[in-house]
Amino acid sequence: MSASTDWIPGLWRDTFDDMLYNDNELDYGDQWTLNFNYTQTDNITKQERKRGWKVYCHCAYGHFRCATCKKTWPSARIVVLFRYRLQGNRGTVITRPFGQSCRRCQDEEFELPGFSQEVVEKAFQRLFSKIRKNCYGDEDDDTDDGSACSNKVSTKPHEASLCEACRMGICCQDED
Repeated sequence: MSASTDWIPGLWRDTFDDMLYNDNELDYGDQWTLNFNYTQTDNITKQERKRGWKVYCHCAYGHFRCATCKKTWPSARIVVLFRYRLQGNRGTVITRPFGQSCRRCQDEEFELPGFSQEVVEKAFQRLFSKIRKNCYGDEDDDTDDGSACSNKVSTKPHEASLCEACRMGICCQDED
């Protein structure tokens, strides 16, 4: 499963629940839920900010598979966007993975990425660090300024024209 090319929301939900409730990553007595929104952006309105929403963009390594031609490719520059907030004793995390287009097909369709269990866990570790800091006032124990891209994985050069996050101006390619 380490080279999965399929977007599997269940992997993200199960990992989130396991880390929260078995590993006690956010052991403050609050109830947290994970949802998905495939159209959200990194922009937060003043009203959303007043309601406590915060954003964290995570850069991860994963794989893609074109639905048309079945070509697969790796990428070390996949953006996963998290919006989160704590209201009372209920926390919400909304997740969006950003896709990439197939260079061969050039059809403007963005394929969703697949991730290994390890990559998903690392994304949540960094997210939980941000939540502990921004929702509970703990020290930020994230030592690499929030970027998973510091763990270099050799892939071909990033092609901004095929990257959904680049087109929206939020790609992590400049975090070198």
